[in-house]
Amino acid sequence: MAGIGQEREAEQTGQPRLPAAAAAWGGEAFEPTLRDELHSLGDALMPLLQAGLGAGGIVTGGPEQVMILSSRLDEEGRIVVRVGVFYRSLIAGCSCADDPAPVEPLEEYCELELAIHRVDGRTSFRPST
Repeated sequence: MAGIGQEREAEQTGQPRLPAAAAAWGGEAFEPTLRDELHSLGDALMPLLQAGLGAGGIVTGGPEQVMILSSRLDEEGRIVVRVGVFYRSLIAGCSCADDPAPVEPLEEYCELELAIHRVDGRTSFRPST
């Protein structure tokens, strides 16, 4: 069971929690539960998505689709998951009438690695290599 100190630390650092996914680990509900919780994070993932941009210059929102690529337990007992995230971006222009930048959103994709603590769902994210 997580201590109060750990909960406060996670709240202070803004570390997201995926408690339902942690609870569903090992069962058929894990993947859909993880996808739902990742979608619910919305804008919290934007800095990582921004770092993964390939076509545009600015992320337009949270993930549109999440694909689970792999999952396993690491030596510390955390659930390590590699996910593919589909999202959209825009090329930021000058908003001038004759600006040639496309206004249509661009499709983006990046891969992230999550480490989910099984006890309390605290989750760290990093770009997948």
